[in-house]
Amino acid sequence: MARKPPKSDPVQDAPQVAEPKHVAVGLPAIGHGLRMAQQQMGTRRATLTLLRVNQKDGFDCPGCAWPEPDHRSPAEFCENGAKAVAEEATLRRVTPEFFAAHPVADLAGRSGYWLGQQGRLTHPMYLPEGAEHYEPVTWERAFDIVAEEITALGSPDEAVFYTSGRTSNEAAFLYQLFARELGTNNLPDCSNMCHESSGSALSETIGVGKGSVLLEDLHQADLIIVAGQNPGTNHPRMLTALEKAKANGARIISVNPLPEAGLERFKNPQTARGLTVGATLTDLFLQIRIGGDQALFRLLNRLILETEGAVDEAFVGEHTHGFEEFAAAARTTDWDEMLRATGLTRTEVERALRMVLDSERTVVCWAMGLTQHKHSVPTIREVVNFLLLRGNIGRPGAGVCPVRGHSNVQGDRTMGIFERPAPAFLDALEKEFGFAPPREHGYDVVRAIRALRDGAAKVFFAMGGNFVSASPDTEVTEAAMRRARLTVHVSTKLNRSHVVTGARALILPTLGRTERDVQGGSEQFVTVEDSMGMVHASRGRLEPAGPRLLSEPAIVCRLARRVLGEGSRTPWEAFEKDYGTIRDRIARVIPGFEDFNARVARPGGFVLPHAPRDERRFPTATGKANFTAAPVEFPELPEGRLLLQTLRSHDQYNTTIYGLDDRYRGIRNGRRVVLVNPQDARELKVADGSYVDLVSEWRDGVERRAPGFRVVHYPTARGCAAAYYPETNVLVPLDATADTSNTPASKSVVVRLEQSATD
Repeated sequence: MARKPPKSDPVQDAPQVAEPKHVAVGLPAIGHGLRMAQQQMGTRRATLTLLRVNQKDGFDCPGCAWPEPDHRSPAEFCENGAKAVAEEATLRRVTPEFFAAHPVADLAGRSGYWLGQQGRLTHPMYLPEGAEHYEPVTWERAFDIVAEEITALGSPDEAVFYTSGRTSNEAAFLYQLFARELGTNNLPDCSNMCHESSGSALSETIGVGKGSVLLEDLHQADLIIVAGQNPGTNHPRMLTALEKAKANGARIISVNPLPEAGLERFKNPQTARGLTVGATLTDLFLQIRIGGDQALFRLLNRLILETEGAVDEAFVGEHTHGFEEFAAAARTTDWDEMLRATGLTRTEVERALRMVLDSERTVVCWAMGLTQHKHSVPTIREVVNFLLLRGNIGRPGAGVCPVRGHSNVQGDRTMGIFERPAPAFLDALEKEFGFAPPREHGYDVVRAIRALRDGAAKVFFAMGGNFVSASPDTEVTEAAMRRARLTVHVSTKLNRSHVVTGARALILPTLGRTERDVQGGSEQFVTVEDSMGMVHASRGRLEPAGPRLLSEPAIVCRLARRVLGEGSRTPWEAFEKDYGTIRDRIARVIPGFEDFNARVARPGGFVLPHAPRDERRFPTATGKANFTAAPVEFPELPEGRLLLQTLRSHDQYNTTIYGLDDRYRGIRNGRRVVLVNPQDARELKVADGSYVDLVSEWRDGVERRAPGFRVVHYPTARGCAAAYYPETNVLVPLDATADTSNTPASKSVVVRLEQSATD
């Protein structure tokens, strides 16, 4: 039987700490995931729903974007996938009566965990200017309110249209179409805060801003380097692919400031041997200093250049550009400086080199540990240099593998959710729909916050997500949102962004992935693109959480009809009734989606073309894969300070908090903890169990403080610390961003520890 939501926020002032784990998944993961599912859905509903997750005739998990194998298990989900499904398919409901009982000021004082635990939103809700409570509103009135505010703008560029990675391909295509027909490219998305650095670096170097590998490539690799990523928590199904690669003879190098249980030993719950014995995954753990990855790959590149016969000269000569300039820079690399940057020993680097030279097929996987630094783009370019040297792009078992977080974040970008669209995309849109889309670049996330802060943007519309909690510099972001005339959120669950509002606010409840979508009397399906460019259908089966919910495509179509009026030639009403008509238009606008409806009807869908992978063709400015020769950068740490990375707990997915434990790291019943190397802690005179305030230091001189964190002595790299977001987003300055990509530098925040007033 499902449990009722908590009435009060749990007390988190005394987290319990035990030794970190050295093995991931196994029976504890099964028990924990199923227990949360049962608490939210009840036993029967949980069982029937979970058996449809990631199946070819089922729905795509609303969690991560890891791809599914062609031959699927009946239980093709992980522990955190079960939690994500449970949160969406919960039997708990947030009704108008809930909002009548809780003024916005009360909700603003609650934790994100408590807000999310209350259940599914059931009615459109409106917060009038000056009101203390949200009140129910009809859909017609809600769209009228949005139209009133947009019509009153001095320019369409005073509106911001944000997208979360959960949004389907169909909804995303319509959403960008509406924004551009309105007249703006202000289409920031969650990619701006995560893999924008990957897209920037890959577009420049190989011509496609996506990964170049398929799941089968991991299985065929000789060497897999996993850098700046914790798959045991963030992409647990990836562990199965790594296990298979190991069984096929691959070796794995893990590069991370923290040891992570998922990369140490994996107990696969799908097999008897996996449950009992498990598999050791990592062959070499390089405990790198935060921000030292560019230095590591540059040093490896120098050593490859110095090894006779190690460079694939035929590939480099035929398929690359800029080799001589890169090689000249790499050969001047200083061993001592690179070791200082990485925190590694010469022996560790030389061992890694031997593994690299022994490999004919190498894949490099990465996530936020590489993408959220000032020098993230040159770091990823250096990874590309590393792979190009030995011809490891465009052949089986080799390539770049940026592991995307949210389940359709890559698909949304493919559909045109981008503030800097390519001219060819805009040309195709103009040809297909008969209007002239704007050509001036719009706002990304950081620039959107600045525009709201400065009064240059007045309407904020979010298609999913939790913008306030996901964004950096929390106090600045919240103040910026409160300056808006109107904030609108299309959501399934309550979150903090609903209680940090503009003068007026709307919450528009929408269908989830798990739910049946019927339009015009016919059942519809949507599509998604996974982290490796596979496009497939997603079909919900549960009855909607309430009769007043609208699908995301329906919300966009009705909003567009109301705002754009009869002057729009786009068939919004037809799109709402039949999603196949949307896919027909996508097929004519976006390369790779030709004959979309027929191809996606096949079980498992289809893979998008990728010129570097498929034919070793590199659509860059030079027509070849580009070596680059950027100076090596790494964070310099003042004396008495630590370099903080923000990260997730195991009971968390992005800003959604499922629980208060981080099982693999030994943390229970609390999230305000900071992980500090014991030797650093002794030098700083902070005892295990003491409480400190985290204070970030940035060139603007502004004090940013996160108070009341319990110190946990933990085996992090020297000089490095870690703590959970969104609690620590307050420490990340809005202007501390990656060069080129403008991604917040959330993985390299200089902090000092001050004794907390609560200690």
